[in-house]
Amino acid sequence: MKPLVSVREYARLTTEAVPSSLDRAHISVTAFDWLCRLNESFSRAGAALVQVEGRRWLKLDNYVGVLETPCGTRLEILPKHIEADTCLAQSRLLLRRMIQAALDLPTREAGPAALELFDAPTSEWVMRQFLQALDYLLKRGLRFDYRRVEQEQRFLRGQLNVAAQLRQPPGRQQRFQIRHDLFLPDRAENRLLRLALDRVCQTTQESGNWRLAHELRGLLLEIPPSRQIREDLRAWRNDRLMTHYQPVKPWCELIINQQMPLAVAGAWQGLSLLFPMEKLFERYVATWLKQALPNTARLTTQATGKYLCGHDGGRIFRLQPDLLVQRGEQRWVLDTKWKRLDTTNRSDNYGLDQADFYQMFAYGRQYLAGQGELILIYPRRAAFREALAPFGFGDGMRLWVLPFDLESEELIGVAQTTLPMST
Repeated sequence: MKPLVSVREYARLTTEAVPSSLDRAHISVTAFDWLCRLNESFSRAGAALVQVEGRRWLKLDNYVGVLETPCGTRLEILPKHIEADTCLAQSRLLLRRMIQAALDLPTREAGPAALELFDAPTSEWVMRQFLQALDYLLKRGLRFDYRRVEQEQRFLRGQLNVAAQLRQPPGRQQRFQIRHDLFLPDRAENRLLRLALDRVCQTTQESGNWRLAHELRGLLLEIPPSRQIREDLRAWRNDRLMTHYQPVKPWCELIINQQMPLAVAGAWQGLSLLFPMEKLFERYVATWLKQALPNTARLTTQATGKYLCGHDGGRIFRLQPDLLVQRGEQRWVLDTKWKRLDTTNRSDNYGLDQADFYQMFAYGRQYLAGQGELILIYPRRAAFREALAPFGFGDGMRLWVLPFDLESEELIGVAQTTLPMST
C-alpha cells in the first residue's frame, strides 16, 4: 500500500516528524527532493508548485489534485475553502464536484449521497467513474471495425492482389498474395480505453476499483493499448453509432492526462491530476452561471475582441475577462478570483488587490463603454459572508464584490445587481 498524504492548499510539508493535519504533514526525504526538482521545472515555465522554506520545509501553492512521487508517496491536495482543519471528507466532495462541473464530466452516480459514501482520495474517485462508465459500455457492446490485411498465404482468401502476384519470383509462384478484411475491435477508441484501463490497474489501491479493473481488463485482452495517443484521440468518432461511447470518453481523457489543465511531464510517469485552483473556480462559476441565467441572456467565457489601447495603426494589450454576460444591448463583465477576503480588515482594503480593480476598470471602459456594472466573484468564507457595498468608478460605472458559496452553490448578493437571473 502506497503512503497517502492528504493536505490542502498552502499546506507545509516537512521531512521532520510532526503531527499530521491538513495544513502540515510529514513526507519522506526522497519525496521532498523530488518535489524540489519538480518545482524547478514549474518555475522555468513561469509557475510555482511549492515554495522552498529551508532544507526541511516546503509550502504548497494553489494547485489541487493528486501527485504521485517516484518513491510511491501519493500527495492529495484539497481546496482550502473553510478554516477548519477537520474537513477532509467535505473538501474531497467539493473538489469532486468542481472537477466534474468544470470539465463537464458525466457521472453514473445517483447523487451527492453516493459521493459521500465513497470516501476515498480524489484519484480513486476519478478511476471509479471511468471503470463504471467502461463497465456500462462493455455491457452495451464494443464497436468493431473492418481492417484491411495484405498477406501471403498458400490458399486464396478475399481478393487476389494481382500486381503483387505478378511480381512473385519463380520459386514462390505457388503462394498467393491476397488482401481481405477482418472484423476486429482494434480501433482508436478501444485502444485508448485499453491504455486507460492498464493505467488504472497499475495505480488503483482501492479494493473495489482493483477488482473491477482486472475483470474488465480480461475482456479487453485482444485489444492492444494505444501507442499514438494524440492520433487516436483525433480519430475518435462521435457519430450516431458511437453514442454509447460518449460517457466514457472524458473520463478516459482524464486518466491518460489529455484533458488536464495541468499534467506533470517528465521521465516519471506516475499519477498526475493537478488543477490550478483559480482556473477550477472560474470554470465552476461559469458552469453555475449557464444554468442560472435566463434563456434570453448569453454567457461568453474568456471573451476577446477588445484591447487596452491602439498603437502604430494596430491594437495592443488584449483584454480578456473571465465571463461576459449579454442580454440585448446590455452587458455585464464578471471576473473570478480565488482569494481570501476579510470584511473586517478595512484598513487593508479587505484584502482586495488594486491591480484587480485597474483590470476591471479597463474591462468596463472597453466592453461596457464606461457605463454599466462589473462584478468580482470571490469564494465565500467566515470572514466574507455578504456582498460589499458597490465601488463607484464614476460616469455611471460601478463594481460589485460578491461571495460565491461553494457549499450551497449560490452567488450571494446577486439580487442587488442588475444581472439577469432566472427565477
